[in-house]
Amino acid sequence: MKIAIIGAGVGGMAAAYDLALRGHAVHIYEAANYVGGLAAGIQEPGWKWSVERYYHHWFLSDRHVFELLDELGWSDRVVVRRPKTVAYHAGRFYPLDSPLAALTFPGYNLIGMARFGLATAYLRYIADWKPLEKHRAVDWMRRWYGKQVYEALFEPLLVGKFGDHIHEVNMAWMWARLKARTTKLATFEGGFQAFCDDLAAYLRKKGAHIHLETPIHKIEPLPEGRLRVDLPNESQTFDQVLVTTSPALLARMVPTMPPYYLEGLLSLKSMGAVVMILALRQPVSEKGYYWFNMPKSAGYPFLALVEHTNFVPRENFGGESIVYCGDYLDPSHEYFRLSDEELLERFIPGIQRLNPRFERSWIRKFWVSRTPYAQPIPLVNHSKNIPSIRTPLPGLYFASMSQVYPWDRGTNFAIEIGRRAAALMLTDGQR
Repeated sequence: MKIAIIGAGVGGMAAAYDLALRGHAVHIYEAANYVGGLAAGIQEPGWKWSVERYYHHWFLSDRHVFELLDELGWSDRVVVRRPKTVAYHAGRFYPLDSPLAALTFPGYNLIGMARFGLATAYLRYIADWKPLEKHRAVDWMRRWYGKQVYEALFEPLLVGKFGDHIHEVNMAWMWARLKARTTKLATFEGGFQAFCDDLAAYLRKKGAHIHLETPIHKIEPLPEGRLRVDLPNESQTFDQVLVTTSPALLARMVPTMPPYYLEGLLSLKSMGAVVMILALRQPVSEKGYYWFNMPKSAGYPFLALVEHTNFVPRENFGGESIVYCGDYLDPSHEYFRLSDEELLERFIPGIQRLNPRFERSWIRKFWVSRTPYAQPIPLVNHSKNIPSIRTPLPGLYFASMSQVYPWDRGTNFAIEIGRRAAALMLTDGQR
């Protein structure tokens, strides 16, 4: 078959991997001038590693990533470490990177500690996600963790992630985070961009064609059952097309999509992300902390500060400290409209609260990345809202982070859904 894949992110390339290995003619179209999608990175002269535009890492439970790495023979290029995560309470930051740290987190008493341990054990080892999606996360956690634990530990995380939408989020989403996450983290030697570039090079060797800076204007079904894809300067015809973009972008690309599927796509809600990367002459965290969870209620101008070089050593970045300041926000938020310099001025006071010695002169360079589609909002009974990978148009498939539910978005589940889409395409192609 002649197959088009729209988007050269990790999910699209994972699908291309399975399709190309089966001998099909695969063409990947990417609007950007690089592969990797949200996992892509930047690399300065003198740096040995790239830095992801949106902070990334793998958990040791991310089996889909490790299975693919094993198939490629790249398992020896995985770097595993256990960096330190802290969360804010009453003016201070406390460790939050182990079950013991969570049990002893200040803000709740011995009864709260017991409730935390029992409820978390139930979610991790006993509960199934399907009954949980019938409940709002705020209601379930208030009831079973208790008001103390919820307000001290979970509410700041939910508000930071979903803002005004926290009362819409179902409990299955929280179950997935507690179920799958590990305290040890992993990354790829050289950074995620190295992984994406190497995967793209492998795909090319297997015959796949990757077309960068090639946005897709329209996808239209043809009477004989094939699909026409309108490129910037021409049109091509394909037996199958897999779209790995956002639901809104798919809706714009395929105006002839049946209304019921189109309405379902457009009803899906999501948060955007704004991330600033700072290349600093010295570290921010004097205690070597990697991840700071920052509550909006305490007046911090961003959700998290991540000192990447407390996970990946500074010598990989020419001795510089790499710091992320990131936030999940509604796409209408002013952070999407401010200039990069204006955003930096908003963020500097938040960094100075962590380290009063911090000065603007520490910054050698900074970068800002923004995307309106970064975190789907899982509503109550959300499984009923998930669009199928097979769209109503024969030969057209859709695989996105909106469909990895109840699991959280990330490269692991991008690989899983990309390969799941490829399996459906291979099955359908044999009919």
